[in-house]
Formats: sequence, C-alpha cells, structure tokens
Amino acid sequence: MSSSFKEIQIQHQKHYSNITSFLFPSVLSPNSFSSSTLSVFTDSIRAQKPFLDSLLLKTGAILFRGFDVNTAKDFNDVVEAFGFEELPYVGGAAPRTNVVGRVFTANESPPDQKIPFHHEMAQVPEFPSKLFFFCEVEPGSGGETPIVLSHVVYERMKERYPDFVEKIEEHGLIYTRVLGEEDDPSSPIGRGWKSTFLTNDKSVAEQRAAKLGMTLEWFEDGVKTIMGPIPAIKYDKSRNRKIWFNSMVAAYTGWKDARNDPVKAVTFGDGQPLPGDIIHDCLKILEEESLAIPWQKGDVLLLDNWAVLHARRSFNPPRRVLASLCK
Repeated sequence: MSSSFKEIQIQHQKHYSNITSFLFPSVLSPNSFSSSTLSVFTDSIRAQKPFLDSLLLKTGAILFRGFDVNTAKDFNDVVEAFGFEELPYVGGAAPRTNVVGRVFTANESPPDQKIPFHHEMAQVPEFPSKLFFFCEVEPGSGGETPIVLSHVVYERMKERYPDFVEKIEEHGLIYTRVLGEEDDPSSPIGRGWKSTFLTNDKSVAEQRAAKLGMTLEWFEDGVKTIMGPIPAIKYDKSRNRKIWFNSMVAAYTGWKDARNDPVKAVTFGDGQPLPGDIIHDCLKILEEESLAIPWQKGDVLLLDNWAVLHARRSFNPPRRVLASLCK
C-alpha cells in the first residue's frame, strides 16, 4: 500500500472473488503518518496517480473518506489533481447547475423522488468515462448513491433472459424524451432544451443534436428528442468483458413528468415496445447486486462509468451532493 493512503474496510462493502479478490468499492482514508490537509491530499493524488488508476481499474469505484474536503472549491481542486479532461454536460437529462470550475450540482430533482440505476449519459454517444461525487452537506436521512457493477448485471440478465439480451445486443435501444423550453426542477429529467444543448438558438440545438446522432421534432413549447438506435451492451476493453451499459430501467421506470410517459421513453432499436416484466425483473437484479454507503460530509466518490451504474435514493433534506464529469 502506498504511503499517503490506507485502504480501510467499512460496513456495506461487497466482497468479490473470482480471478482476483477485491472489496467494492475500495475505501481510502489518510494514512495516520501523513497530515490530512487538502494540499497533502491533492499532492498525494498527483504523486500516486498510477496506484489510484490501477485500483480503479480493479474495483471500479473508490470512496475517499476522512480527507480535508469541505467546499465545492476544495472538491474542484481534488478533481483537477487527477488530471482527467472535463466532459461538457451536453445531451444529459438531469437538471443541474454549475457551482465552481468543473463542479456541478448532482441531479436537482425533488428529494422524495428516487433516481433509478443508470450509467451516466448512457443514452448519448459521448459520455463520461469517470465521474466524481462529493458530499458537501450530508443527508438528514436516506439520500445514498447506490452503486452496482455493470458486468455482474449483464451476466445475470444473460443467464435469466438470453433471448432478450441477444435482441438488445443486436438492435440496441431508442430513447425518446420531450423537453420543455426551460428547466423544470420538479422533474428528474426536467432539463429544458436550452440547457440540454447549451444554446437559445434552435438551429444550433439542431446541429448539436445531429452531432450526437439525435433527431429533433419541434413543438410550439418544446421538442421531442429521438436518440438511437444506440447500443445497450458495450464491451469494456480495459477489463475484457461485456457490460450492461444503458439507461433502460431508468427511462422505463423513471422518465416520468408532465411531458413524458416512461413506457414510451425507451423501445427496442426496431421500435418494438419492451417487455415490462423483464425490465422490472432487471430492476430487482440491480437492487440485489447493489450496495449503498451512507454519505458522510467530505466524502469523495470516484466511479469508473465503464464499470459501475449508480442511482439515488430519496431523502429528507438537507443534502447537497456535487458532481464532476470527466472524459
């Protein structure tokens, strides 16, 4: 183990053992020999980047707990220390606000709403490979960010529903979403088209949508976005395995608001409707295989978006979790 970090065990971690044995997620805290100031933490990240990269490759998720990270600016310094390139948030569904530098609020949808399991921006071709979360204000109660290993979900679905998995591997999925003009904070997918495409100009929105492979159908007070067919299963080259890389369950069970019917939000790539019973069973598998560590103030969670799906449980305020997306 490297000098500035020590790997600790906490409640709720899962133990996996196949070819290699590991705890999911890895949890790192300051080594008792070194001070835990922010500058020591960021210097340690830079100095021990190869170690952190290899740990992330092995486990898919690292929780940094007990470091001196208190504000959005501190969190931005931590993200910068890793040296990953920033990914602009174009095409994502969640309403979120830039706080400082590369730091945004996480999904701002109401506290009583769960956010279902998804890979970040799996419904568009350009998605982050890494994402960071930071707990600035820990939840009154609830509000965990459950995580689950994507290849485990793929393997269980393939075993239980081989024909269904074969069909989505072959045809992919189509995602359809209706966007208003402005953001709707009452909806978990309430990002309006202006902030989705980072423009007020419809023709610029058209260009940016086309770049994503997305078709737009304009209405008087909004737009329908049609994305796909887009792959639902991907191959993770760095780990040599197939992953359950889609927003199928999230769209089918969660993309609901005044404009959107979740059952119509996602279909097979050939336009056929999806079987609801299989999707609800997939949700059960996601829940069974996931784990949720209660947030503590100052926690920084680094996820490999190629390896891990995440969700959000409902909560009693206050809670402030910030996020940063990386290429």
